[in-house]
Amino acid sequence: MIEFNFAVVLAQWPMLLHGLGLTAALTAASALLGSVLGTACAWARLHGSATLKWLVGAYVELVRNTPFIIQLFFIFFGLPSLGVRLSVEVACVLSMVLNLGAYACEIIRAGLQATGRGQIEAAMSLALTPWQIFSRVVLPPALARIWPALVSQIIIVMLGSAVCGQISAEEMSQAANLISSRTFRSFESYIVVTLAYLALAVVLRQLLNWLGPRFIFVSR
Repeated sequence: MIEFNFAVVLAQWPMLLHGLGLTAALTAASALLGSVLGTACAWARLHGSATLKWLVGAYVELVRNTPFIIQLFFIFFGLPSLGVRLSVEVACVLSMVLNLGAYACEIIRAGLQATGRGQIEAAMSLALTPWQIFSRVVLPPALARIWPALVSQIIIVMLGSAVCGQISAEEMSQAANLISSRTFRSFESYIVVTLAYLALAVVLRQLLNWLGPRFIFVSR
């Protein structure tokens, strides 16, 4: 008869809590920087020069058509051969930012393209600068339209951070691996971490859905 012993796993709560904290920190940093990068790339694909559009398009296609773990390995193991050495945490954040930025670019670009030409012409008639038109007239309603999709992509990137344990980042999946090897309770270890990821995803979605209409765009 199979016996489960979750108490042995939960006794390792400091390691689990540390992994949860690092996962949350990686997600927060990548969500902020990745969204900014995605917005800048979306603008570049719509209004940039031909060269800039090509460069951004190449970046988007490269990231969207390669596995995240390969991108992570390239940054952490490949860049040192070029003389660029990054800490584990910086490599994880950089990989997640570049990954989210590529997907967010296309999501945000769809929202920007949906802005009516009449709105832009009305803003131009008020003598607003191009930056004011983009930041106050075009971007807020675009973000409101695509916010659910962007939130889902942020959560996908958060869940993808589980592979960061492959470069010894002490996030939740790495904590599960260590606890499993110490206690020989693999089933219990991964059940606990699975529930932790589920809880983090639910909380993150609720938080972003609350923050968006109040601080990022004006809900109408």
